Amino acid sequence: MLCSKAELFEVLDRLGGLPTLVIGDVILDRYIWGNVARISAEAPVPIVDVRRVEDRLGGAANVVRNLRGLGCEATLCGLIGGDEEGKIVLDLLKKDGVSSAGVLVDNSRPTSLKTRVVAQKQQLLRIDREERSTQEPAMCERFAQLVKAQVEAAKLIIISDYGKGVVTENLMQVFDSARQAGLIGRGARPLVLDPHPANFALYRGISVAKPNRREAEQASGIEISSRETALEAGLALIKKWNSDMLLISLGEDGLAVVGSKDTKPLFLPTVAQEVFDVSGAGDTVTAVFGAALAMGASPAVAGDLANISAGVVVAEVGTASISQKKLRQSIERLAGHQHVAEAH
Repeated sequence: MLCSKAELFEVLDRLGGLPTLVIGDVILDRYIWGNVARISAEAPVPIVDVRRVEDRLGGAANVVRNLRGLGCEATLCGLIGGDEEGKIVLDLLKKDGVSSAGVLVDNSRPTSLKTRVVAQKQQLLRIDREERSTQEPAMCERFAQLVKAQVEAAKLIIISDYGKGVVTENLMQVFDSARQAGLIGRGARPLVLDPHPANFALYRGISVAKPNRREAEQASGIEISSRETALEAGLALIKKWNSDMLLISLGEDGLAVVGSKDTKPLFLPTVAQEVFDVSGAGDTVTAVFGAALAMGASPAVAGDLANISAGVVVAEVGTASISQKKLRQSIERLAGHQHVAEAH
């Protein structure tokens, strides 16, 4: 950890009640849990004996789950279909205490559904049902106006782009206008982006962008093979997207936090002890870093909290989210190890 336990806990203590707005692609993550003991006689494939089926919030809705786990208030703006899966999403949001006032039903497309078959803690298969095309013009405008009405009530805004058609030019124009009016910015309301390759050309005026290694390489045209190339890619994307800061998740290599040329970059090695499933880890990093930054935390404190949170959720099977309790326990454990190491 770059920061002390006291510094990290001080920020966590202040996160309760932080009003946040999350805009993006809503996904229902369905898990079919079972056991495999034999191979089918019909084809060389395993036979899964189903034990239970579980639905979890995914995509932008998982960002919201993470924010709620930290104690923040959250409003979600996204699209669902007029189907059974859409009803399940609304029920799960209600259960988590999330406002769904910004969730619109689009009867022309299904709710995005990712079904994973898991046996003996191993994912055997994923089945996707989704529509990736841009919304119809009328729905685009209606959604953009709905988001516009929510901006001033939030202290943090997160765009969680999974490339399913929610992020459009209409939507980015809403944020352009808000930024010009002084409503968006690191000193006002940080606008944090988790990008998708389908929309690299749309992004601009972002407070913090959080690509993963592959996305950063694709958007910048720079292969990331070292700290130096990570810094180079980060600076290129700051210029390309007119961003204040880049947070690049580098998988097993941790996180890189890149600011302007006169700001020293931060590199945080991963703290993950075990990695069972990276599903949703990017959502956790985005939510935690953004929430900490919105409370006035330094990039070092926000980075530490995000990095530690990622280490917690990748140790769980399936799309997982962080909580204050899990995060505090992990900080205590890491601080203890750090103290022992320093003593030696």
